[in-house]
Amino acid sequence: MKIKTIIFLLTLLSITGCHKKGAPGQDRPLTADSILSKNQIIDLSHSYSDKTVYWVTAKEFELDTVFKGQTEKGYYYAANNFSTAEHGGTHIDAPIHFAKNGQTVDQIPLENLMGKAIKIDVSSEALNDPDYLISINDFKVWETKEQMKIPDGSIVLLQTGFSNFYPDRKKYLGTTERGEHAVSKLHFPGLSPEAAQWIVDKRNIKAIGIDTPSIDYGQSEFFKSHVILLSENIPAFENLNNLEKLPSKEFEIIALPMKIEGGSGAPLRIVALVR
Repeated sequence: MKIKTIIFLLTLLSITGCHKKGAPGQDRPLTADSILSKNQIIDLSHSYSDKTVYWVTAKEFELDTVFKGQTEKGYYYAANNFSTAEHGGTHIDAPIHFAKNGQTVDQIPLENLMGKAIKIDVSSEALNDPDYLISINDFKVWETKEQMKIPDGSIVLLQTGFSNFYPDRKKYLGTTERGEHAVSKLHFPGLSPEAAQWIVDKRNIKAIGIDTPSIDYGQSEFFKSHVILLSENIPAFENLNNLEKLPSKEFEIIALPMKIEGGSGAPLRIVALVR
């Protein structure tokens, strides 16, 4: 079921409380559950904790307990404070992250964060080469196999298989070290600048995502793929999870980041709807 249809039906439910006829003399309520039950919901996000993987120079996630337990008045109460960098764990790179005039997190149109999606699986190559660069040919191989061009308005997800290593920093990032000196020791796959330019010039996509810490590979010095994509207001989803559970096409994505005003990125809860 298309996301627009789901949204329309949910809106209609909230406004009218409409019902669908069942057996004679019996009404069966049309609920959100009955609509979403026609799709498998797959969570593509890692949870946030002290194990969450961050860029080696970024502030890591901290959760501080404000209160947890029984109160003097007899009821149970729990509350926490948390602090985190914008870019860590499953998160979004807003265009302004690498484009001076790009959209901030709160400015990204919601329609660019949800809709039809495809998956390109390069895990057989990437798992054998932590510096693997996803190429134009990888996109063309998908199109040949599926006998179709990447559909206009698609969200493209790139599966390298590296989410299998999360949160093992040595295997996932290439190093357990932190700080500026550790940047040169990063090793994980990413999208080649040539492929980023090709997808911008030859296809029409809304967003792109990958199951590694960055859309650029670990050894990148100039983050050209970021610059190319984000300069076109194409946001990037990073540190995705469970891409192996998705088909290569005919599924949909809902990717909703924390709405940080002026933010260059934000924690992201992203799910796939698979028929």
